Amino acid sequence: MPKNSRLPTNEQFRTDFPEFADTTRYPDPSVNFYLGQADSLLNQDVQGDQFVYLAELFTAHYTELRGRTLAAAAAGGVNSNGAAGVVSSKSVDKVSVSYDVSGVINPDAGFWNSTAYGREFYWWWSMFGAGGRQLL
Repeated sequence: MPKNSRLPTNEQFRTDFPEFADTTRYPDPSVNFYLGQADSLLNQDVQGDQFVYLAELFTAHYTELRGRTLAAAAAGGVNSNGAAGVVSSKSVDKVSVSYDVSGVINPDAGFWNSTAYGREFYWWWSMFGAGGRQLL
């Protein structure tokens, strides 16, 4: 029995995040593994009503990274998880493109910046340790 009785199921995760419906790119064992990891690492008593959403964001982040790895391996790629860093500029012949990511990348979030799910998870996660605020 899972530690947190409200842990989402694989089916609930795929319903809430339909972009993970492809069970070839995002196999059930991967989703179930990361749901279990979320159950071990998150605390429903602390996260309360946000527990399910945080567990799903955590799972989406890791499942997306694993999906990238599986897709790249199938295509013969080697660096599929962004471990070399975020591409900030690219040129092909006379055409180039670069992005200002300073508005969406949190310099304190480290590897959580690898996916949009991770960035959102990190934001929510950090809110639980923020403590009280007083407005004058």
